Amino acid sequence: MKTEFSVPTIVAPPTEGNLTDHIVENAAQAPDRVVLSRHESGAWVGVTARAFLDQVKAVAKGLIASGVEPGQRVAIMSRTRYEWTVADYAIWYAGGVAVPIYETSSPEQVEWIIGDSDAVGVFLESPKNKAVFDEVADRLPDCTRSWIFDEGALASLTTAGKDVSDEALEAARSGVKPEDLATIIYTSGTTGRPKGCMLTHKSFMFEVDNVVQGMPEVFLRSGASTLLFLPLAHVFGRIIQLGSIRARVRLGHAPDVKNLLEDLQSFQPTFLLAVPRVFEKVFNSAQQKATADGKGSIFDTAAGVAIEYSRSLDQGGPSLVLKIKHALFNKLVYSKLRAAMGGQVAWAVSGGAPLGERLGHFFRGIGVTILEGYGLTETSAATTVNRPTALKIGTVGQPFPGASAKVAADGELLLAGAQIFDGYWKNPTATAEAIEPDGWFHSGDIGEIDDDGFVKITGRKKELLVTAGGKNVAPAVLEDRLRANYLVSQCMVVGDGQPFIAALVTIDPESFPAWLKSAGKPESLTIEQAVQDPDLIATIQGAVDEANKAVSKAESIRKFTILNVDWTEEGGQLTPSMKLKRNVVMKEFAADVDALYA
Repeated sequence: MKTEFSVPTIVAPPTEGNLTDHIVENAAQAPDRVVLSRHESGAWVGVTARAFLDQVKAVAKGLIASGVEPGQRVAIMSRTRYEWTVADYAIWYAGGVAVPIYETSSPEQVEWIIGDSDAVGVFLESPKNKAVFDEVADRLPDCTRSWIFDEGALASLTTAGKDVSDEALEAARSGVKPEDLATIIYTSGTTGRPKGCMLTHKSFMFEVDNVVQGMPEVFLRSGASTLLFLPLAHVFGRIIQLGSIRARVRLGHAPDVKNLLEDLQSFQPTFLLAVPRVFEKVFNSAQQKATADGKGSIFDTAAGVAIEYSRSLDQGGPSLVLKIKHALFNKLVYSKLRAAMGGQVAWAVSGGAPLGERLGHFFRGIGVTILEGYGLTETSAATTVNRPTALKIGTVGQPFPGASAKVAADGELLLAGAQIFDGYWKNPTATAEAIEPDGWFHSGDIGEIDDDGFVKITGRKKELLVTAGGKNVAPAVLEDRLRANYLVSQCMVVGDGQPFIAALVTIDPESFPAWLKSAGKPESLTIEQAVQDPDLIATIQGAVDEANKAVSKAESIRKFTILNVDWTEEGGQLTPSMKLKRNVVMKEFAADVDALYA
C-alpha cells in the first residue's frame, strides 16, 4: 500500500481568462458544429456553437441591463434543462457568480442560500418555484430580480439587453480572471446548515482540461455526446456540463427522469454519467422483467457470464469457451440492455457513492464500461477517477492528471491540486479546519491507496461506528452491498456503542409488486402489511447474508428491521444528492433502533 500518489499534470492551471473563453473559442473555431441539442416538440434540435454564444451574450446583456454587476451573485433554481446551461454561462459572461439551488429545495433552504450568498437575482424554472421564492422574498431585500424559464426568461432578458453595447459586455466578461469566483455551491447538508463552497474559474478550468485530455476516448472521440439528467445544482452534473462544452461534446438535457429511457433511445448518447443507484435500477429492472417473462434463469446466467468475462479481462483474457458464451448472451441479452440505453453508450461515469465491484464488472461485461470516480463539492467534483487507460474496477481510480491523494496517519484521505476550492463562503473557521496550510484538503473519508495508485474509499470518518466491544465498523461497506438487492430501497447500519451491528431497511416501492408476484402473494398486499411477512423477512435476510460476506463476523449485521415507510428527499431523510441524513433517521426512527437492542 502507498500513502501518497500523484499523476503528472497534462494542462497547467490557467494564468488568464475564464470559463466563457470555451464558448468563445468554440464559436470562433467551429461555428457550425452542433454543441447542444434542445428537446422541442418531441424532437432533438441542434444548437451550433455560434448560436449558443449569441444566445449567451444576448442574455448576459439583459442581466447587465437589469443591474447585475461584476462579482455579484445570481441564483439558479431549476431542474436540469437547456436554459440552465444558457443562464450559467450568461451569468459568467456578465461577470457574475452563479449560485445553484436544487429545484426541490424548501422555502427555508432557498432563503438560506440566497440570503447567505447575497444573491441579487434568481432564475426560477416555473411558477411553482416562484411560489416557493415568494414565500421568503420579503426577507431577501437584496434579491430584487427574478426570471422564470417557463415564462420566457431568456427572451425577456434578450429584449431588455438590446441597448447594451458589445464593448460594455466584453468589458464585463474580460474583467473576470482565473482566480475569481465562478460559483458558490452549497453542500447538501447531511448535518446542520449547508456551507457555501467557493469554486473559482481556475479550479473548474484546471479540472476540465485535465479530465478531458486525460480521457480522450470519452470526450474527444468523433461524434461524442451525452444526455445530462443529474441535477446541475450538484457539482458532478456541473463538471460534466463544463467538460462537454469544453470538448464540444453534443450535450442534451433530460429534466424528467420518468421519460429517461425514451430520451436515451432518441438522443443516443455515447457516454452517460449517473449515481450508482441508477445503475442498480437498470440491472434490477432488467432482472425483474426477465423473471416476469419466465426468463429469470437465463438472465442470471447471462449476468454471471458478463461478470466472469469482465474479470477475465484483468487476468489474461477470456478462454475460448467463455468467449463463445459471451457472444451468445451478447445477442440474447446484452445488446438489448445497450439498446435500452440508446444503443451507442460505450462509457459511463459514476460518482456520488460507491458503485460496487460486482455491478462494475457486470456493466463492463455487457459492453458499457463504468468509470468510477470520487470527489466532493470542495474539490470541483472528481479528484480521482478510473480512466480507459488506467482502470481498476472496485476502486475510485487514480488521481486525475494534476491531482494528488494521500492517506493521513488516522486513515483519512487528503486531496490536493488546483481543483481544490478556495474555502467556505463567510466561514473562515470551517475553511481553516478543512484545508491545511500546505494546501491538503481533509476529505472526511477513510481510504487507502494501493501499490498502483488506485484509491479505495472504505468509510466516512464521522460515520464510523464503534461497538461496545471496541470494534470500528464502516457502515458504507454493508449499506452499499444491501442496497444492491433489488428489493431494498434504503438502509442504515446502526450499532454505535451497542453490543452488535444491526440495520434499518426500507423496501423499494417500484420493485415490491414484482416481489409479490414472484412470492405468490396477493397484489393488494401493501408494504405496511408485509413488513412482518416471513417470506419478505427471508428475502431481506438473504440480502443481509450477502452483505455480511464483505466483512468480519464482528462487523456483520446480526439483526435488522424492515420499516413500513421509505426514506426520501421529500420526507427529509435524504439530501437532494441522495445522501442519507443519518442524524434525521436516528431521531425519527429512534424507537425502531431501540427495539433492535431491547
